[in-house]
Amino acid sequence: MNSDFFGGFATQVDDKPIYSTRRKELLDAVKNGNAAVKNGLVVLFGALENNDDRFRQDKTFYYYTGINEPAAVLVMDLDGSSTMYIPNCYVKRAQWMSVPTDLVKRDAKALGVHAVEFLGDECHGYELDSYFSARDCAHLVELFENVLAQGGTVFTTLPAQGHEYVNTHFIMHRLHSFVPNLMESVVDISALVAQARRRKDMREIESIYRAVEITELAQEAALQAIKHGVVEAEVQASLEYIMIAAHARPAFPSIVASGKNSTILHYHDNNRAMHNGDLVLVDIGAEFNNYCADITRTYPVSGTFTKRQKEVYNIVLQTQEHVAECAKPGMWLRNNDKPEQSLHHIAKKFLASRGYDKYFPHGIGHFLGLNVHDVGNSNEPLQEGDVITIEPGIYISEENIGIRIEDNYWITKNGAVCLSENLPKDADDIEKFMQQSSQESEEEDEDDEWYDDEDEEDYN
Repeated sequence: MNSDFFGGFATQVDDKPIYSTRRKELLDAVKNGNAAVKNGLVVLFGALENNDDRFRQDKTFYYYTGINEPAAVLVMDLDGSSTMYIPNCYVKRAQWMSVPTDLVKRDAKALGVHAVEFLGDECHGYELDSYFSARDCAHLVELFENVLAQGGTVFTTLPAQGHEYVNTHFIMHRLHSFVPNLMESVVDISALVAQARRRKDMREIESIYRAVEITELAQEAALQAIKHGVVEAEVQASLEYIMIAAHARPAFPSIVASGKNSTILHYHDNNRAMHNGDLVLVDIGAEFNNYCADITRTYPVSGTFTKRQKEVYNIVLQTQEHVAECAKPGMWLRNNDKPEQSLHHIAKKFLASRGYDKYFPHGIGHFLGLNVHDVGNSNEPLQEGDVITIEPGIYISEENIGIRIEDNYWITKNGAVCLSENLPKDADDIEKFMQQSSQESEEEDEDDEWYDDEDEEDYN
């Protein structure tokens, strides 16, 4: 593995103009859909910190700001002026954490906004507490009170579905306890945001592709680590090492599922020892520059599929190839009313013709981007610029056979382009790769033994 590969991922590009353009487009969409509203604010919230895990920014906040720091709030007037509100703790925070100088200095121009203000009074520590007080956000509370007093509207991402934008729901309900009429003046803009975010521009495609490349390398590391007697967690450690070394992180908990575990769709224990004759399903994704990949491969632990395993494997692969050929603008990920144009129903029909549709319990795929399961309505037709997964699977628990093949596709006007095509998935290619890897490992072991003998002679 070439170490030069990893170096390229550290480069960052100044994307401030992109964020400004996105914010303008969002404001225009809000105003076009709410022409009667003359007094209002568009408000987006950064994620709060969770000290039990490494910080992960709210992806919509990042999409419109490019800022990865916690607890910031973007406020935009309908006239286009923008203010970034930050917790009043960043001078102290810089002593404890690595903090961008732009935030410490409250440099509005560098942050791409018109002004930077504190949320409220100085925080006790170096972070805003999740259960922040009215004092901690006094300036934001005052802003909301003034807008509501004038009959204004607050536009934010607050969908009715409680599982979406959990961070925003929590913060808004907290603010509602300080500003009692706040919720009555809120208009949800999550659908507008979803429409914007699902159309990926070329810089986004580049970030996704880099996440895919890292994930491909991680899959190769997993493949090399798979052997009889190895515990699933050891394979997980091998593949996640690659992600970290490439300036990435796991986009979701890595799945390394062998034997019967391969039939459990979201298996995460990763504590079983693998055995020859088993299949091992590896469902992983790297997150690079906030963008995600999601790739699944299924390998034979022994390095060779049994006749039965290969039979089922090839049906899954043929299903994926058939669906990918159908994927294009105007098709749907899933549409119960138009099954002939629904990728999910096309997959089901293909598997049914081979007698395996009952062993395919999940959807054919999902949108991919800043989130692994990215924003986008699967009931709307695919459009140019979407990025999706196509991931058929067959799970036969009584035979300990669980096989899923998942790749990432960019929808263009001419069809679907596979972003993860460099990772082998043909059964024969996988067997060749595994056998070659096993042979190289044995040769390395022999070299180690030779050096050990030589060292012992020198010692004597």
